[in-house]
Amino acid sequence: MGKQINKLLVANRGEIARRVLRAARSMGVSTAVVYSDADANALFVAEADEAIRLPGTAPADTYLRGDLILDAAARVGADAIHPGYGFLSENAAFARAVADAGLIFVGPPPEAIAAMGDKVTAKAMMAAAGVPVLTGFTIGEDGRALPEGGGAAVDVAAALAAVGLPAIVKASAGGGGRGMRIIADPALAAEAIASAQREAASAFGNPTVFLERYLSPSRHIEIQVLADSHGNTVALFERECSIQRRHQKIVEEAPSAFVDETLRSQLCEAAVAAARAVGYRNAGTVEFIVGADSTVAFLEMNTRLQVEHPVTEAITGLDLVGLQLSVAAGHPLPPAALTAGVSGHAIEVRLCAEDPAAGYLPVSGRFELFEIDTPAGGGGSVRLDTALGTGGEVSPYYDNMIAKVIAHAPTRTRAAALLADTLARARLHGVTTNRDLLVAILRSPEFRAADTTTDFLDRIDGLTAPATTADSHRLHAAAAAIARHHTHRPPDTVQGAIPRGWRNNRSTLETQTFKNDDGQTITISHDLTGREPVLEIDGDPHPITIHAATDAEVDLTTAGVRRRYRVQLRDGMPADGIGLATVDSPLGHSTLTLLDPLPAPGGGGPGGGLTAPMPGAVVRVLVSTGDVVEAGQPLLVLEAMKMEHTIRSPEAGTVARINVAEGEQVQIGAVLAELTV
Repeated sequence: MGKQINKLLVANRGEIARRVLRAARSMGVSTAVVYSDADANALFVAEADEAIRLPGTAPADTYLRGDLILDAAARVGADAIHPGYGFLSENAAFARAVADAGLIFVGPPPEAIAAMGDKVTAKAMMAAAGVPVLTGFTIGEDGRALPEGGGAAVDVAAALAAVGLPAIVKASAGGGGRGMRIIADPALAAEAIASAQREAASAFGNPTVFLERYLSPSRHIEIQVLADSHGNTVALFERECSIQRRHQKIVEEAPSAFVDETLRSQLCEAAVAAARAVGYRNAGTVEFIVGADSTVAFLEMNTRLQVEHPVTEAITGLDLVGLQLSVAAGHPLPPAALTAGVSGHAIEVRLCAEDPAAGYLPVSGRFELFEIDTPAGGGGSVRLDTALGTGGEVSPYYDNMIAKVIAHAPTRTRAAALLADTLARARLHGVTTNRDLLVAILRSPEFRAADTTTDFLDRIDGLTAPATTADSHRLHAAAAAIARHHTHRPPDTVQGAIPRGWRNNRSTLETQTFKNDDGQTITISHDLTGREPVLEIDGDPHPITIHAATDAEVDLTTAGVRRRYRVQLRDGMPADGIGLATVDSPLGHSTLTLLDPLPAPGGGGPGGGLTAPMPGAVVRVLVSTGDVVEAGQPLLVLEAMKMEHTIRSPEAGTVARINVAEGEQVQIGAVLAELTV
């Protein structure tokens, strides 16, 4: 007989905290959460039965403070702690401290976490257990490379020659793409290794990295495992997570269209062997790299729940979080888990707050509108796991993933189509996201053909092309102008047809000028007061029929096609305009700034200034005032949302001024340095 978990403390935040709360509630378990000051108004805080504030905002002061989390558990009388993923989920010392406090840690034993937490040690254990691995070298802080199989240390050049190019350097204690760099040119190896070591030290407190061959083209295939304390270990099939950017997964699916029954058996057997080799218990994931010739090599074991666990839940019908709680309480895995099969196909995408125009750098901000419908029926369904809703804030202190959207259908083709349509119809206003990229991936011929190797984003053209055309932006501006006309009409009945800006000279049209996200201006001129509306876009007449119009929706026919345009209007923002209009339609999505017809004179930033592309901390300043620099030369390194970003000189010149210091927190747009050219 197992124990009974009566109250669960969730030591995490965002969408995974909400996911764990749902599972606990379905099992009749009371819940509590911890939260930082930045998360005081977050959905997961409101949804828990109890919440304990951790004063501060940065992870190191809040969600990474095991002592504060244990104190919170004692204050609410929790008897179990679920760490979610990230933060302390793979911290062996924290898992041990939870057990020492007499509480249940919803995860594997500390010994298993420690063994798999160091990738070099993990590789050695896997090789001993018969799991296929790639040979490599550990890079010490002295820059020397030590063969993983034993032997004398060599220099990096010799190590690169031994493993071959391209090579990859990884953080030994890391995950999530942090502390990882690909080396294709030996001349750039020293910089790549140093950057990986800094990022590893910052993210995981351990600068150790290792070097091995980078298999390309290849696929990233992982196996979900579950193990209980009664001797049962089961593999719940594979997930393919090959489509990645900066080594972070953005599309995951189960099962893999590449994996046949023979390869599936090989992978599942290797995963079970890996779990048993470390005395594993609870949910975990064994990750493999699979070459084009089906060569298999162990990557790592994640000793926690994975972000992509919903696709496994969809195809097996299992509640993995519920099973985690049950196993942690000492119960055996149920027959449904031991005999699970595969039903249909599931695809998950990670919706992230980032700016496509700036190379998909992370961004923060507030969602003025966040609406994603989750259709179900016809054999398909969509699931939304999100951290926030309308009015929610994306904080610069944490990971920039804001939601996971998962489609499940009888076939892969239907799942992809359903997920793409759901994303395309979503209304996401106020914060830029990677939504259009995700839709482009799902609708690409290469994705539909399951041609999804890890170099997918590098070799497939057109994925980053604007989803909304210039002509569509023009029609969206027209819809926004019509909605604004409706909004600003005087309410009185005597002159109720007179719009703002009305003139008694009918030859002069009311004019509004908008600017889209690409910086293009669109001028809309109209007279909507007569029987036949008059509309001009950039001076060109456009015959229209207005079927209905409010401040939120315009039903409009242009060029013989009738469409509904959903509009959100906001006055007084942004800084360079007098209003903002966000428009969604079958043509795509536009964010349009209404320009002031009488703009203030002057303006503009310092000449030659280098500004921060996102909020973050200055990690390194690589130049000094007076230095002569070349175009593309690294000047500073920022760290934002757990990733390093190098700021390079846009052109040759001389450093006139450095405005920041190492360790300083800066906001987006801050002038970091100034050049004279």
